Amino acid sequence: MAAAEKAQRYEAFVSDVLQRDLRRVQEQRDAVFRAAAQVLQLRSALTRLQDAAAPLRTQVDLGCNFFVSAEPGPPACLFVALGFGFFAELTLPEALRHLERRTPPLPQAQRFPDCDGAKIRAHIRLVLEVTPPPGLATPLSPQATPPSLTPPNLSARPQGLRDAPGAPGSPRDL
Repeated sequence: MAAAEKAQRYEAFVSDVLQRDLRRVQEQRDAVFRAAAQVLQLRSALTRLQDAAAPLRTQVDLGCNFFVSAEPGPPACLFVALGFGFFAELTLPEALRHLERRTPPLPQAQRFPDCDGAKIRAHIRLVLEVTPPPGLATPLSPQATPPSLTPPNLSARPQGLRDAPGAPGSPRDL
């Protein structure tokens, strides 16, 4: 198989498989970060509601950017989305406790897509560094290695004390 053909196969593998997997892992990571941001935003809003001494003032959009000021009463209960289309009616302290229980798994869930993404990026880098550019010979062929990079002739090196014919541990005694 020609080197150019092999390089094209590796490049196709990188673009078709590895980059697609990397994109999928990054989307998973982004989904985890969005969920974490939503939980933190909800916790911040609930603590502000709980600590507010003055009545809550808000503006409601009636349509076509026509806003009306409103002052709702203190919230007796909230509907919290549990997931899969289920909602629970919770009081303000119960909702805060629910969020505290829900937040610890998020850092663990953030770690796994990062590890998977790092592995895939390492595989991409390895494949791209190992494959030769198109038009060049393979890195293992003798004509591709310049003479300055060839390993020195080990039989022509000077004999040291360990290489002497009677020295302990010399290759001839083993």
